[in-house]
Amino acid sequence: MSKLEKDLLIVVLMGGPGEEREVSLASGKAVLKALVDRGYRAVGVEATDCEPEIPEGTGLVFNVIHGTFGEDGGVQRYLEEKGVRYTGAGVASSEVSFDKNLSKERFLEHGVPTPGSEVVDCREGARLPKMGVPFVAKPPREGSSVGIRVVKDESEAMEAMEHAAQFGDDLLVEEFVDGRELTVGVLDGEVFPVVEIAPPDGDWYDMETKYPWLSGKEVGSQYTCPADLTEEETRVVQEAAKKAYDALGIEVYSRVDVLLNSLGKPYVLEANTIPGMTETSLLPMGAAQAGYGFGDLCVRIAELSLAARP
Repeated sequence: MSKLEKDLLIVVLMGGPGEEREVSLASGKAVLKALVDRGYRAVGVEATDCEPEIPEGTGLVFNVIHGTFGEDGGVQRYLEEKGVRYTGAGVASSEVSFDKNLSKERFLEHGVPTPGSEVVDCREGARLPKMGVPFVAKPPREGSSVGIRVVKDESEAMEAMEHAAQFGDDLLVEEFVDGRELTVGVLDGEVFPVVEIAPPDGDWYDMETKYPWLSGKEVGSQYTCPADLTEEETRVVQEAAKKAYDALGIEVYSRVDVLLNSLGKPYVLEANTIPGMTETSLLPMGAAQAGYGFGDLCVRIAELSLAARP
């Protein structure tokens, strides 16, 4: 694989029209700085809609738009129509990975361990699932925990379904798994060390505990990498993450979220095809333990993406 040419115009595409715009801007600025600091010809472009202006002569778009448009296949299709190469997953794998219902189908087809679930049709209004509490209600096509509610009491169930239904009408409802929250980066098939996520006491891992700076909170989640797991626990978690990555057909890189219960059984929740890319984000955290500095990781993603789309 050839090295990234210094004179190649790299556009770091950030922002976007979705709920995760501010997080994407933080990722984009970090990636842009890393590339410029290493002498690459990189510029930033902030997208505000689904038709961002791509400068003439762009050799590669480094896509860091999280969530809607950035991860759902929208920007990938847009760039392919323009004949512009881009980083990360392609159209088809982005569409499947971003849609929690489609991902669940693919996981079941390929034997990926994942929580039991059902799809609840809320087109005519929110309604309760067949499964009892505890459960987790998830809009199928939102990223970064947007709209997700954990329900542990029947009295909370309908309000949670109504909240989630604001973001989608075919809700994925999963069995609640009481386990350790873990995430695993995968780069071109290489599985990174496991990161453990510890939300503040009494909270769960949602937008506010992931990004306390967005809501003015002083305390967010804490992270440990490598996670304090036995060799066997590490192995089963990494194997589950890699199996999910392969089942979804993801190109180049991803970050896979996994729960590990007290019996040592992993449950894959989802794969993020455009994970956070600040120097303190979870994919770079795992990559650092694997020997990739942040700038090295950015360059490697660019090189692998160009090789995937010659």
